[in-house]
Amino acid sequence: MDSGDSAGGGGGGAAAAAAAKWRSDASRAFQYYLDRSTPHATGRWVGTLAVAAIYALRVYMVHGFYIVSYGLGIYLLNLLIGFLSPMVDPELDPSAAQDGPALPTRGSDEFKPFIRRLPEFKFWYAITKAFVVAFVMTFFSVFDVPVFWPILLCYWIVLFVLTMKRQILHMVKYKYVPFNIGKQKYGGKKGGASSSSSKD
Repeated sequence: MDSGDSAGGGGGGAAAAAAAKWRSDASRAFQYYLDRSTPHATGRWVGTLAVAAIYALRVYMVHGFYIVSYGLGIYLLNLLIGFLSPMVDPELDPSAAQDGPALPTRGSDEFKPFIRRLPEFKFWYAITKAFVVAFVMTFFSVFDVPVFWPILLCYWIVLFVLTMKRQILHMVKYKYVPFNIGKQKYGGKKGGASSSSSKD
């Protein structure tokens, strides 16, 4: 009787070890492909747009799950704020406020690159994962809470406008731009060509 129990326990332990090994291998393979996708930002975002379109089509076809969409919208807005915010917020960090703004305020200041609180890759990954989770939730009727969706949409738009207004005022106050558009770029080849032509 004891030997049968021990044999059954050994079989269960072997199954658990095999499952743990499979989970580890799958996690390693997923991380490998995730790492390989890092430099391909355009392809990643195109894939995310496809996932978002599939989710929107699903919600449109079933005419429901508006509360899931509202929660998704709030979460995406939170991610966007993290993406647009600097890593060290002068308003929240008293030491940064005493030392002055961490970003350059004049053209003569030393260039300091904008470091986001939420990097682009993590921003993309969180958005994609959120759409996938929301898509899976649309297959469970427990999440289909009956609500009047225009009210949720209006409330989300008001929340978006107020949040972005506050974020833009923060950008103006501390003089930073979270994008590379319009920033000066180093033109080493032009300077070298002009100096060699002036010597001739």
